[in-house]
Amino acid sequence: MSSPSPRRAPQSSRSGFSADPRSRRSDGGRSRSPRGRSRAPQNRPVAPTHAAPPEVLWTAPESGMPSFAELGLPEPVVRALAQRGFSEPFPIQAATLPDTIAGRDLLGRGQTGSGKTLAFGLALLARLAGDRARARQPRGLVLVPTRELAQQVDDALAPFAKALGLTTAVVVGGLSFNRQVAELARGVDLLVATPGRLTDHTNQRTCDLSQVMITALDEADRMSDMGFLPQVRAILNLTPPDGQRLLFSATLDGEVGALVRQYLTDPVTRSVASATAQVETMDHHVLLAHAADKPRIVTEVAARDGRTILFSRTKHGVDKLVKILRREGVAAGALHGGKAQNARNRAIAAFKDGSTPVLVATDVAARGIHIDDVSLVVHFDPPADPKDYLHRAGRTARAGDSGTVVTLVTPAERRDVERLMRLAGVRAPQTEVGPGAPELARITGARPPSGVPVIEPPKPAPTPRGTGRRSRGSGGRGRPGARSGGRRSSTAA
Repeated sequence: MSSPSPRRAPQSSRSGFSADPRSRRSDGGRSRSPRGRSRAPQNRPVAPTHAAPPEVLWTAPESGMPSFAELGLPEPVVRALAQRGFSEPFPIQAATLPDTIAGRDLLGRGQTGSGKTLAFGLALLARLAGDRARARQPRGLVLVPTRELAQQVDDALAPFAKALGLTTAVVVGGLSFNRQVAELARGVDLLVATPGRLTDHTNQRTCDLSQVMITALDEADRMSDMGFLPQVRAILNLTPPDGQRLLFSATLDGEVGALVRQYLTDPVTRSVASATAQVETMDHHVLLAHAADKPRIVTEVAARDGRTILFSRTKHGVDKLVKILRREGVAAGALHGGKAQNARNRAIAAFKDGSTPVLVATDVAARGIHIDDVSLVVHFDPPADPKDYLHRAGRTARAGDSGTVVTLVTPAERRDVERLMRLAGVRAPQTEVGPGAPELARITGARPPSGVPVIEPPKPAPTPRGTGRRSRGSGGRGRPGARSGGRRSSTAA
């Protein structure tokens, strides 16, 4: 290992990941050996610098992609992967697992759908294997920005946790706090949480993070955008300073870069694709339309075959669009922050199983949508920020697949959208369309809707108090709203 280099000062410009090793944290915490054992404190001063660290791009070895077993995963996990049809790791998994299983801190960059959930999740489970958690003291922690993403991370990891005899739990807002207290009291090996609800538990002393040996931060840049980093820092300060930390982020702008410098020790850095690399696997189109024609156009687009996600700027816009689609015979679900958590879970479940092939969402709610086989993304309302455009677009073209992204643009919006595309690094041909236009069908697969109204399914009756299901069969979860049917986890989760 090379000698420690001076810690870098925060910078506001976009940068890649540093490959320079470090031997200490700026918070005065102890540095850590690869296996997590603490060393003597080091109190040498840190010399700030403003140089941007280089990004390290990982490429597969000439001998080919290693197997899951060769990456160092426990044999029960390898068997569970094979049983679910996973024969070969994704690049981000092959790039990171050997180091993270060995106990190294990690800075990772992988596009949405690249398999990063299992990249950090399998490492956590491998590190936690062979021991059990005590009451209210989880041993592993995953922090994510949204409730939906927390649920999906837990769903992806639960089969492999079960294979190792480990328990998992989800702690997010919108679900029963008391049930979460009870679950934590039974002992949880791996906790998946959003910063806000976990802060509630630590403040109420229903969760003690002093035994967390490994923490993963997923979508750190989105947590920064949503204003969660002060809570993330407070949470990290409650974990052991010599604990292992893994961080995945699309960028290292501003606060995220400072978070890395403060809390990660001597991290390995791995990047398998940039945000623009994923953009290149999509077909982008700007559809020029009159405002009065947009509802009819989007109805025809939504009537196509395949999974489709539509984006509207506001909660009211989402609800209005869903009503229009259902009235015209398109099965559509709504996802936004005004919906109760159980309603949001039902909407995502119906979208996943295909009973509702169209999901209409706001930007914030859609940050938790990590679902494969979405072939079309439609910006009914163009986003105002290039980051939001790229994040919306990233709901398609996952796991190496291709996808189509279309933006409906009125004459008044045209100049702003052209500027947005330039900032996002996207080249999108512009096509004038109207209801029934052949070009609309060619680009999106649009077709006339059935015209038979879709009746919204009745809401399930509430479970009587004290009779809720608390199954321990899938890694010890038992949270409200969990599905009882079989699951197939995805390496691209």
